[in-house]
Amino acid sequence: MDNTVIPMSEKAKCSCGASIIGIFPCAGASNVGQLSNAIAVELHKEGVGNMMCTVGVGGKVSGLVKSAEGCESIIVIDGCPLNCAKATMDEAGIPIGKHILLTEMDIKKNKELDLDPAQVEEVLSKVKEML
Repeated sequence: MDNTVIPMSEKAKCSCGASIIGIFPCAGASNVGQLSNAIAVELHKEGVGNMMCTVGVGGKVSGLVKSAEGCESIIVIDGCPLNCAKATMDEAGIPIGKHILLTEMDIKKNKELDLDPAQVEEVLSKVKEML
């Protein structure tokens, strides 16, 4: 059995040599929570990083925590100042590379869950500029 210890930077790369960037949205029960999730989906589709399960990390699901720990960089997207996704990662001891707070973009939090596609595109553009 090989007991070689692999440095974290090597674990965080796939066989093609690309680094793993984890994207963790808040996905809360508000417009900005759903917007956070939609932005994470679009970043994942565009190949910016891999959208991962924030609630799984919070629930201490071992495989999901290990996946997060294996990331070379972590992007957390919170909808509002409660910063639930950030708190989840902090509680798990997972360092955050970039934290984005959508309400800092002059978006008012409300209980509307249906998103305006134009707003998704606008916010996605702003988030990509921040990365």
